[in-house]
Amino acid sequence: MDNDGFHLSARGSLGNAAIEKLLRAALGDQAVLTGEAVTEFASGWSDLGAPVALVRPADTDQVAAAARICHQAGIPMVPWGGRTGLVAGACADGAVAISLDRMNRIEEVDPVDGVMLVQAGCVVATACEAAEQVDMFFPLDLGSRGSATIGGVISTNAGGNRVVRFGMTRQLVLGIEVVLADGTVLSSLHPLIKNNTGYDLTQLFCGAEGTLGIVTRAVLRLRPAMPGRNVAFVAVEDFNCVTRLLRRLESRLGGQLSAFEVMWPEYYHLVTTPPALGRPVLAHSHGYYILVETMGADRGEDASHFETVLASAMEEGLVSDAVIAKSEAEAARMWALRDDGEQVGRIGPYLPFDVSLRVSRIAPFVAELRAGLELQWPGKQSVVFGHVGDGNIHLVIAAGDNSAAQREAITDIVLNLVGKYEGSISAEHGIGLDKLPYLHLSRSPQEIAAMQRIKHALDPDNIMNPGKVLPAPCPSDAGGAAL
Repeated sequence: MDNDGFHLSARGSLGNAAIEKLLRAALGDQAVLTGEAVTEFASGWSDLGAPVALVRPADTDQVAAAARICHQAGIPMVPWGGRTGLVAGACADGAVAISLDRMNRIEEVDPVDGVMLVQAGCVVATACEAAEQVDMFFPLDLGSRGSATIGGVISTNAGGNRVVRFGMTRQLVLGIEVVLADGTVLSSLHPLIKNNTGYDLTQLFCGAEGTLGIVTRAVLRLRPAMPGRNVAFVAVEDFNCVTRLLRRLESRLGGQLSAFEVMWPEYYHLVTTPPALGRPVLAHSHGYYILVETMGADRGEDASHFETVLASAMEEGLVSDAVIAKSEAEAARMWALRDDGEQVGRIGPYLPFDVSLRVSRIAPFVAELRAGLELQWPGKQSVVFGHVGDGNIHLVIAAGDNSAAQREAITDIVLNLVGKYEGSISAEHGIGLDKLPYLHLSRSPQEIAAMQRIKHALDPDNIMNPGKVLPAPCPSDAGGAAL
């Protein structure tokens, strides 16, 4: 008998119908979907596969119960958040998908300690709004803020627009609660900034993409509200000016720079011409367009200093033109240009890439990539934009006939070039299934072996989101590859 009072046969001997029956008995009929009900519920930004069942637990105990049943039955589990990933990290073919969408409550907001306790299914935008209600600020900001969940952004260590100042998701998480593969609940919900008491288990699960356990709750770090927000749209003529302006703003703005978003001309043209709703802020004749944001405590003084710093950069010829938003509405229109990524669909079938490089290597990387694409496929369109302040760029490349062979060939060119430039093949969305064959370009054999040993220690039967992130170790390495 397991903890829920159900007799389970030897691992792996239960059929799907028996597993479904056990899940319904433990969680209730309303929490278990199968067949067409799964199809109706599930939609995502990448392939979700065909789950055996979709489980929607209401609390951590139900997540643990579902995990114990899957563990004893030997059936894989795949956690689902907002399903906004782009690398098939939530593909649940032949597995039990576990959606945290019902576990969406904000349990506590503490402005004195500057922390928030939330369930993993809480949407990022909802967490931000809850912080604002007590005059606090949760810094994470990304295009999928209205659908991405806290558990999902922790599992992928999402970044977004404000990494240049506040860091990745892992810098915003103080503690988590996780359900392990065998149903064990590991609680590390410590609301402390300084806590050097052994291994940092919280950070182990940040970016693990659900391969080590299912994040169920988290303690998030909040900051005081910053009413002095300033936004400007800036044009420069070459990438040397981009990098010089970045460092100038960082040094002259006293740590207030919160976003530095760069758009290459092709992207700016797409988001400022019909059928896009946006219209040009600056002329279509410049080398690069930059959205700059600062956040501070004093609206008046911060705005005056912001204007002075930009005016100085213009006088020196570093900036060709600039427009400073004079209202929240104008700032929103500027941000809408950066966020209107849907316009890239106008180039036809395309392949998106999310990579990072040293800032100094971005321009030569893009130039070499475009030259290589032009040599093999003359006239192929490519669009570039991203959070260049932290080295992260998004590449959108027209896939032509969209055949599997062409998509693979483009992927090989892009990611191998990232490896050549010693960058990361995944800046934000993780590895999932899609980037698994290229992991070696950004991680050494020793690093991969160490990760495999951690995976084996926490999930020896390989049922937590199997096949994602890591290549399977050789059979002879059942206990984990040697270091």
